[in-house]
Amino acid sequence: MTDFIVIMGVSGCGKTTVAESLAEQIGGVFMEGDSYHPSENKEKMSNAIPLTDDDRWPWLDRLIEGAKHFIADRNVPVLACSGLKEEYRNYLFRDFQDYRLIFLEGSFDLIKGRMDERNHEYMTAELLQSQFDTLEIPKSSSTLLTLSIEKSPEELVAAIVEWLD
Repeated sequence: MTDFIVIMGVSGCGKTTVAESLAEQIGGVFMEGDSYHPSENKEKMSNAIPLTDDDRWPWLDRLIEGAKHFIADRNVPVLACSGLKEEYRNYLFRDFQDYRLIFLEGSFDLIKGRMDERNHEYMTAELLQSQFDTLEIPKSSSTLLTLSIEKSPEELVAAIVEWLD
């Protein structure tokens, strides 16, 4: 079984929903990336201020340590995390031998429509454009699965489970 699974994409693409359901289906442990942000990051985002690379490195370190903790307890962490830049993803996976990355992709208009219909602790639709501007589409590899969010969360999870098997 894979050591570490990351569900990535811009805010509002359904990372949390998919990661929670996937973790439940495979007997893994769900990790909500947002909960690992320090309060300073949450405050910036709640004020519609995009995070910088300097804001993200300590957050990525927290995610890595959290994943290692779960792996040490013989659990498979399933992380919902934006992972917008290739260098963030490389950094995140550097200590893991057997990882998988699932990229949930969707159009700006589709995701903005979803964000306009929900309430989130600090992520606003105003920050969505900055996320699309930062997003570096993952390069095709054997460790990557790209899925369209036009499918239902149940269809996405089923596709991931099949791919993992």
